[in-house]
Formats: sequence, C-alpha cells, structure tokens
Amino acid sequence: MRIVIAGGHGKIGLLLARRLGGRGDEVASLIRNPAHEADVVAAGGRPVLCDLEKATVPEVAAHVEGADAVVFAAGAGPGSGAARKDTVDRAASVLLADAAERAGVARFVQISSMGAGQPPRAGTDDVWAAYIDAKTRAEEDLRTRPLDWLILRPGGLTDDPGTGLVTLSEERLPRGRVTRDDVAAVITGLLDTPAVRHLTLELTEGATPISEAVHAFHD
Repeated sequence: MRIVIAGGHGKIGLLLARRLGGRGDEVASLIRNPAHEADVVAAGGRPVLCDLEKATVPEVAAHVEGADAVVFAAGAGPGSGAARKDTVDRAASVLLADAAERAGVARFVQISSMGAGQPPRAGTDDVWAAYIDAKTRAEEDLRTRPLDWLILRPGGLTDDPGTGLVTLSEERLPRGRVTRDDVAAVITGLLDTPAVRHLTLELTEGATPISEAVHAFHD
C-alpha cells in the first residue's frame, strides 16, 4: 500500500510509519519542519514538506495522489493555544479531506479524541474546550463526505510499550488510556481492513487482541 500520513513527525505518525514501512508499504509523511526529515526517514517514511496551515488544496492533492489511504494524525500539540487547535485539529483535517476528494483517494482515517462529539466537561479550560470543539467539527465535516472515512477516538495517550490488547467500540467508553503504539497498531489493522468504514470508534486499553478487535467490525 501507499499511505500518506499528515502529522508525520508526531509520535503516532512516526510509530505508524515504522509499522507500515517495516513491512514494505510506501509511506509519505507530511511534515512542516525540514529539521524533522531525518526522524521520518529513520522511521521508514519518506518526508514530504507540506505545511497544512498554509498549503492549498491543489498542493496537498498532488502529495496524496495515487495513495491507497490518507491518515490524519496531525495536531497542534501541547503548549499551543486555542487558535491553533482550530487551524490544525479542524482546518488541516478539512484541507486533507478536500485534497483526498480532489485526488480520488477514498480511504481516510482520522485520529480524533475521546470526548469529541459532546460538550467539554464542566470546568474544562479554554484550550481543552477549543481542542474538543475542533475535533468535533472535523469529525462532523468528514461524515458529510463521499469518502470511505473512519474516525478513531483514542483515550488518554501514553508512551508505554504497546500491549496488543485493546477495547474498540462504537459505543462511548469510560474514560481510559491507551498507548500510542497500540493506536498505531489499530490504525494499521484498520488500513488492512477497508470494509471497516463509515464508523466512529472509541479506543482504550483492554483485553481483546487488536486483530480480533478490528475484525469484529468487518462487514
């Protein structure tokens, strides 16, 4: 497969490139900082300089043309303010979806967040509220599109080693955690199972092997 990862230098983006590239898939990792190229190459991806806060739809479409799937793994990240939650977590996802449609790439996997799709909890700070709002609006945009979309909402992310065991559900899950490595493994499984589409799935650590968890949603 040829996979394009937006947010190619993020922790999940690098783990995903390592998994996909390690088995022989072609991975194009969109990054905005040339200083990150070496990290992407070391992970098994091909770095592509593309700032999703500045690029146009035709520019991004040229990067995704011919791909089997695109994965939106970008995020404004810790320390960013409310404005960048919108320009990255929402607007960049919309841009990538526009580009995927223009390039004729149907498969689109969006990494969202547990908590999206509902109002932020009482007492939430303004930046977190902006983040949840941005993820919610990105999800809403994607669901309107004629793409084979899939939305994944992981719980709190950790850098612990992956366990290979998760809970993956269409129903809302209790707040929980999940390793970034297991998130990357689940995305890999979902990319390998194109019949799993048009779903919003929540993900936490659990007791089900990832392959079983993914195939439970096979048509």
